[in-house]
Amino acid sequence: QPPRSCEDYWWEWKHCRGLRHAFHHYYAHGELPACGRWREDYEACRAWERHRAAAAQEALCKSERARVMESQKYAPVWRLRKSPPPDWYLPLDQDK
Repeated sequence: QPPRSCEDYWWEWKHCRGLRHAFHHYYAHGELPACGRWREDYEACRAWERHRAAAAQEALCKSERARVMESQKYAPVWRLRKSPPPDWYLPLDQDK
């Protein structure tokens, strides 16, 4: 059984190709989104479901692993703290 249903890959591809998403992605990243990966994953998922193709299964699993690794590669922007600073109750230096 594929990691996701094939319809999920289809809807991700349709969303990626949408005008609103393309505009937002271009505004945020300065380039149009690459949607071919979702289409390839959809086709591999269908091949896996229909013909139980081992190559399609491996390609889909590899793509999912890459997607997970890509989402985990960015460190948090801020370092989380365990407790407030010791002088949290004092006025800021700007007020002086």
